[in-house]
Amino acid sequence: MRFNRILLSSALVVVALVIQVSVLARLHLPGAVPDLLLLTVLGLAMVYGHVGGALVGFGAGLLADLAPPADHAAGRYALVLCVTGYFAGLIRPENGRLKSATGPMAVVVAAAVGSTLLYAGVGALVGDTAARHVGLPGLLISAALYDLLLAPFVVPAIMWLARRADNDPLTESGPAAKAGDVTSGWLSSGTGLRIGSQRGGLGVLKAKARTRTTRVGRIKGVKRL
Repeated sequence: MRFNRILLSSALVVVALVIQVSVLARLHLPGAVPDLLLLTVLGLAMVYGHVGGALVGFGAGLLADLAPPADHAAGRYALVLCVTGYFAGLIRPENGRLKSATGPMAVVVAAAVGSTLLYAGVGALVGDTAARHVGLPGLLISAALYDLLLAPFVVPAIMWLARRADNDPLTESGPAAKAGDVTSGWLSSGTGLRIGSQRGGLGVLKAKARTRTTRVGRIKGVKRL
């Protein structure tokens, strides 16, 4: 990962964790706690891809495992967010831009349910039965509902910041870079302008060839005389 990605991801993860621990966890809502950290990982993964999503998820989960008032084994939530970030990055939209809200909302619901099930499953393996006492169905419904309500305010903002941070002013703000971006955009889009420019280029080449042929013919005529 590039330095600007690491810096932005670290800052966003820390802010999300602080808000989740100091604000959301103290609301005492029924069922699960709104998982702002999960939404942050999802937003970054849908821009950085599956590798970046897995790395961000692992770092965010490990930080949550070590931050108070964590009462579970270290590495448990790191595994959950690492797997979630990986799979969220696999369905990254083209160019990191959202074309519809349906897909990301489905991803949020699937991530909320999947992360809760994975967290409870890992807990069962290490002997943590807290999910059984609270009620797993209630946790799944409340986690999906809370994350779905927060997602429209969090995920698009995270993705916008991630895309903006990727525009490194030292390498991508020059005229040559802008021209390259415009050219690659037209070439990848396959628009009529591309075809027109190719036709125009062929026309110029043909005109130059005719001019050269005429000049050669004139020179040969002079030599024959």
